[in-house]
Amino acid sequence: MPSILKETLIYAVYYAPRGRQRMHTLARDLAQRHLYPSDQLIGVIGAEGAGKSMLIRGLFPGLELTNDDAGVNRRSTPLYELDTNDFFAAHTFHIDVRYEAAFHQMYEIAEAVNRAIESERRVVIEHFDLLYPYLGYNAAILFAIGEEVIVSRPTFFGPYPAALKRVADATILYRQMAHSAEDLVTMVLDYEFGIKRPVLHSDVKHGFVITFTEPPDIDVAELDARIRSLIEADLPITYADENHIRIGEIMMECTGPRIHVKSTGCIENLRLVPRLRYDHITHEHMLVGTVGSDRTVGFESILQALPDDGHESRQSRS
Repeated sequence: MPSILKETLIYAVYYAPRGRQRMHTLARDLAQRHLYPSDQLIGVIGAEGAGKSMLIRGLFPGLELTNDDAGVNRRSTPLYELDTNDFFAAHTFHIDVRYEAAFHQMYEIAEAVNRAIESERRVVIEHFDLLYPYLGYNAAILFAIGEEVIVSRPTFFGPYPAALKRVADATILYRQMAHSAEDLVTMVLDYEFGIKRPVLHSDVKHGFVITFTEPPDIDVAELDARIRSLIEADLPITYADENHIRIGEIMMECTGPRIHVKSTGCIENLRLVPRLRYDHITHEHMLVGTVGSDRTVGFESILQALPDDGHESRQSRS
């Protein structure tokens, strides 16, 4: 494997999809483009509910995750039980640092990870930014997820996990607002305009795109006014199960039920493009909406992110 491949990838940036199938498809592509069999330490960074576990399931199909999203701790994390002399022991482990910190000291987690790495196992770490100060070395590859998925192969000089975490945290709200707005529009199209839930979705900066193979018979201005009234009503948006959410009293399908704001009133500055746009390449009609402000956040600001506190002193001691 030519080392130059590792040295030339600084950042790759992708829109973070807002659904299980789209996320798994993206993760499959990321694995094909960026993962090497020799990658032993994989760091995943992002806020709660950003889709880290969903991304990992797509990157490593079949990997048993050990965090407790369902509220039931089914088994202890196999990483601590690794027998380095067992030739048939698992090769790839997953660990959620935030979850494990409730049961183990950080140094214990770091020791377990180091032991696995030294025995040439692979460890996929959620909330890698929390463990990095205790490991003292960076991951082979980092995935940070907010509104975007940022992929990086850090060198000795960075990027550092805390810098990626700041960027991901600055953008996740836009993704949550866009997803909630997208589902709110879909709900109104279905229940009030008689247009069944479109299956084609795409992404745009700070927003969403709903596409139709045939132009729908809707008045965008009327739709926009109705959506604004529901935002003003501040209806609660709640998780129902892994395939559904509730907006107010209405339950609807959603493949990313954890990626939402708490209520419609949290959707800031929703703007529907006044008319449908037509894509002459795909022959699709697009309903486009954006949320939030136009200020620069996300990947555009990453070069302004400073190294995490204490990194310089650690390097000087090494």
